Amino acid sequence: MPMEGSDIAALIKAGIPDAEVEMTDLAGDGDHWSARVVSASFAGLPRVKQHQAVYAALGGRMGGVLHALQLTTAVPK
Repeated sequence: MPMEGSDIAALIKAGIPDAEVEMTDLAGDGDHWSARVVSASFAGLPRVKQHQAVYAALGGRMGGVLHALQLTTAVPK
């Protein structure tokens, strides 16, 4: 069963409390998501470390209940 976008966003926000999360359903099937995550905690981190922080917040759901996630991370302007 696919994860709801709101559930994915809630997990990310629980793991990265200052995160602003914008979810987009890429295929309209609730199974292929895009997430834009903006957090001050990403400052000074290379993009791969930023993505690892988001994956850690998802608690191992990637590749399982969460099938596909296109991820964009950024630091607030």
